[in-house]
Amino acid sequence: MAETDADQIELLILDVDGVLTDGGIQIDDHGVELKRFSCLDGLGLRIWQALGYQVAIITGRHGMAVRHRTRELDITHLIQGRMDKKAALAELLRDLKLSPSQVAMIGDDLPDLPVMRLVGYPIAVGSAVKEVQQEAAFVTVRGGGAGAVREAVEHLLRAKDRWEEAVSIFE
Repeated sequence: MAETDADQIELLILDVDGVLTDGGIQIDDHGVELKRFSCLDGLGLRIWQALGYQVAIITGRHGMAVRHRTRELDITHLIQGRMDKKAALAELLRDLKLSPSQVAMIGDDLPDLPVMRLVGYPIAVGSAVKEVQQEAAFVTVRGGGAGAVREAVEHLLRAKDRWEEAVSIFE
């Protein structure tokens, strides 16, 4: 695991299923996949971006629900359908001109481990599997889809001594 202080992070990478959602997949009678996202996480991501930081999503699955949610949150870096998350990370870092030490990754399951081991600040949601939690520099109390991303954002912004600035956005 690369080790970086949380205050060096400029880019937050997220997995979807199990991080932005609780990991469950709902499919209706017409075969339409539904996902439930946390408003806490959404606000956390908006705060992160409002303070000048970037967000990217790397997921092995495809889905319109994720595309709609990223548009809603103004997340411009969406990489779907990529099982090789390491290659996706390399491309993203090249495009954004960032080093791995400037990146935090929030994961929950085994496919997230290769990226978590490369970035400067790996984060696990509280509901993550043991192997992912063991690789993490920070483990949230909340589970995926239940405000874990918001908790991670607050953790990073406190490390940067910018949490009070984040709060002042709403005063």
